Amino acid sequence: MLNHKLKICHIASADMTVKLLLMPQLKFLMGLGYDAYAICSPGALVGEIEKEGIKIHTIEIKRKISPFADIVSLCRLFFYFRKEKFDIIHAHAPKPGLLGQLAAKLAGVPIIINTVHGLYFTESSPFLKRTFFIVMDRLAAHCSTLIFSQNSEDITTMIKEKIAPAKKIQYLGNGIDMTRFVLEKYGASFVAQKKQELALASAVKVIGTVGRLVEEKGYLDLFEAMKTVVKKYPDAILLAVGPKEPEKKDALNPEITKEYGLQNNVIFLGERKDVEQLYPIMDVFVLASHREGFPRSVIEAMAMQKPIVVTDIRGCREEIENNKNGLMVPMKNPEELAKAIIFLLEHPDEAKEMAKNAKIKAVKEFDESLVFNRIAQAYSRLIREKII
Repeated sequence: MLNHKLKICHIASADMTVKLLLMPQLKFLMGLGYDAYAICSPGALVGEIEKEGIKIHTIEIKRKISPFADIVSLCRLFFYFRKEKFDIIHAHAPKPGLLGQLAAKLAGVPIIINTVHGLYFTESSPFLKRTFFIVMDRLAAHCSTLIFSQNSEDITTMIKEKIAPAKKIQYLGNGIDMTRFVLEKYGASFVAQKKQELALASAVKVIGTVGRLVEEKGYLDLFEAMKTVVKKYPDAILLAVGPKEPEKKDALNPEITKEYGLQNNVIFLGERKDVEQLYPIMDVFVLASHREGFPRSVIEAMAMQKPIVVTDIRGCREEIENNKNGLMVPMKNPEELAKAIIFLLEHPDEAKEMAKNAKIKAVKEFDESLVFNRIAQAYSRLIREKII
């Protein structure tokens, strides 16, 4: 029998990840009696996380490869883990997944878990990039007691590339709070008011996307597609929701829309905490991304009964069934992307039926409670095997 409250610690690079993605998991685990901690780099949201009852410790974890800084981070993680004597370390994203798990292994943490939110290489990745990430993932997996994968395709890849054996990997999926994303909460008057707030004409066609402002999210393909869309709908607006990431190699400057002649047809809203209030004004939701793990924005759009267009990539393929609950187009194909958007705008009955099917699938398969229960069951099993 245990004579202490089990201490768990989730690790992420950014405070935004802890606040927006991990907070529901941590609060759920606290409700089960776990003593919950989190580690992330210093940031503006750290104070808000502490107010939620999470004990948060800041350690700078750079997203880019930086040998000296990474060694410093590894050492700081190691000494913190030795001091706190955690029962479970749970890492998220590649860099925390590698450094956090290495530090936990060295510190003698009994249970080490990593959630793979999407492998950083694809079949089309250059050989050197692919090889580098496979080697790093193998090293990280060597430290893992359990690996959660958000999508099933990554499980197949990890086994094929000998990153980890099948017995060490478990499907996790992804989910959202379905009580937050309910279209019926927002009537016609709300939509009219929200459009007015954004200086949008009531009849304007709104194409929405949610994602970080980087090329990997397919923005350049979407801009190219919008050039075709605005030929048919001159007043159409692309509503882009997501933070800038100037430190990324593929970061985009909003001024780039001028190169596409779209400076009057794109609105950048940046990071928003009221995203559930923005979906209702979208006529079509698009995710033109080049790489995903299991995109949460698509699930949100599904729950909000929006007509959806996604690229044919892993993660998206587990959410959208082409022509049933949305449309799927080839990656990096602006022409097909434009065709799909225009089709949904011109065929409201078909779009409505797909949106209805999307809502049904989201509620059935992507409620966050399903994810929480998988985590809780895995924790309980590993505690019985490794600690009790």
